Amino acid sequence: MAWTVLIFSGMLEAVWAAALSESNGFKKPKPTILFFTSVTVSMAGLAWAMTDLPTGTAYAVWVGIGASLTVLWGFITKQERPTIARVLLLLLLVGSVIGLKAVS
Repeated sequence: MAWTVLIFSGMLEAVWAAALSESNGFKKPKPTILFFTSVTVSMAGLAWAMTDLPTGTAYAVWVGIGASLTVLWGFITKQERPTIARVLLLLLLVGSVIGLKAVS
């Protein structure tokens, strides 16, 4: 159960990162509300998952999921260019997150 909550919380990290960018410095209300809601739920899920999982592993997996999905969102929305180096590094990051889960 802790892994499921952690994965969901990591996904919400990508949501709040994108919403933060879209909020234009908290000037747009809808992305600002989405940011505060998703960051609160994401942090609460991380905190809850850390009651059952090692802190370092939980945090690394949470950040890895959030960072990976945020970069993918950047590729999809054309805010970032998917170069070969970026894609390979993203795959390395995803592989590292999977590896941390596998050895825990």
